[in-house]
Amino acid sequence: MCNEFQRHKLLTAAIEEFDRRSLPLFKWHDGLIPNLDAQPSIKIRDSAVIVRLVDGALSGSTATWAWPGPRGAPVFNFRSEGRNFSRSDRVLILADGFFEYTAPQSPKVKLKDRHLFTMAGEDWFWIAGVVRDGCFTMLTTAPGPDVAPYHDRQVVTLGLEAGMDWLALSRPEGELLRSSPPGALTVRTLRKDGVDQAA
Repeated sequence: MCNEFQRHKLLTAAIEEFDRRSLPLFKWHDGLIPNLDAQPSIKIRDSAVIVRLVDGALSGSTATWAWPGPRGAPVFNFRSEGRNFSRSDRVLILADGFFEYTAPQSPKVKLKDRHLFTMAGEDWFWIAGVVRDGCFTMLTTAPGPDVAPYHDRQVVTLGLEAGMDWLALSRPEGELLRSSPPGALTVRTLRKDGVDQAA
């Protein structure tokens, strides 16, 4: 499951893109928009940028990734199938990549292979999420063909406009919380058999 993602896109640059694409007005939840640095590696229990729809406007804030489960384990991914999110605190998680890990071919290598997924043709995207107890989790679904060779689940990724549909539930959940179609995501292997491939 996805336990790491990234956001290199600066919030100010993302907001400019909201305006260019005629998305709803963006406000920071308590007024002044902070100058947030890029986050090249966001892991469970780190804070990250999330966005809600409040009174017709986008409202940004930060929240901690993963709420404590009933047995103490962090709930960082949440299966979307068979659930109704109409009364949930629905959010969008600002990202430009997420990571999956696979076992290396060599049994002598202890570090897992590391793969970065990005959205084809876009320099950032949304991940569908919900908030509980002040923390967010990412919604997952069956893997699309781009993710299936690496994992048996995938986080729900959304383009800019589809993200608005998730916040407002202006389309059926089943149309939104689904696998990415072929070619929607690009994958780059960053580490293989313990060797760094990022050059």
